Amino acid sequence: MEKLYIALADTPGLFAWMIRKTIKINYIHVVLSFDKEMQEAYSVGRRNPFLPLFAGFEKENLTQISRAFPTARYQIFSIPCTKEQKAKIMLQMAECYRNRFRYHYCIIGLPFLLMGRPFYQKNHYTCSSFLARILQENNVLTFPKHFSLVTPRDFYELEKQEIIYEGPLTAFREQLTAQPSAAAPKYVCQNV
Repeated sequence: MEKLYIALADTPGLFAWMIRKTIKINYIHVVLSFDKEMQEAYSVGRRNPFLPLFAGFEKENLTQISRAFPTARYQIFSIPCTKEQKAKIMLQMAECYRNRFRYHYCIIGLPFLLMGRPFYQKNHYTCSSFLARILQENNVLTFPKHFSLVTPRDFYELEKQEIIYEGPLTAFREQLTAQPSAAAPKYVCQNV
């Protein structure tokens, strides 16, 4: 058995505040990683953490994110998959990254999401709808609704077999820096 890693992020900002109020949890962003250190991690979100207007498919950069959002909090957990599923998803992410400027954030779909009506515009996703579609297509996870209606709350409510980390992003990064050859922190940070 292999593992994929999902990170749920809580960042400040007006748009984040609106999402938080709508889905009623603090974690408003979802990221897929192939390693628990979050070095090979992808999502649909801000291309540059400092510029909220430009969003699409991107490779996560924890250094930039922690600079833009010093109070960001993360929950990172693993989900099981087969070696074949992981390899196929890795190929898909590499292809998406090569064509990253063809993928955009689905702003027009947000009212449909609020109404509970499925909506898909080619190559336009929210962070959670993109991840839900990829994981469902590869039979890793299934959701009882159309992928366009999946929110970070659905990932938050998944039964978690192994929480890798929960706490401030800055503390997670500090631990990775302090243990360059070691794996990601094995405890859950309870402070802040």
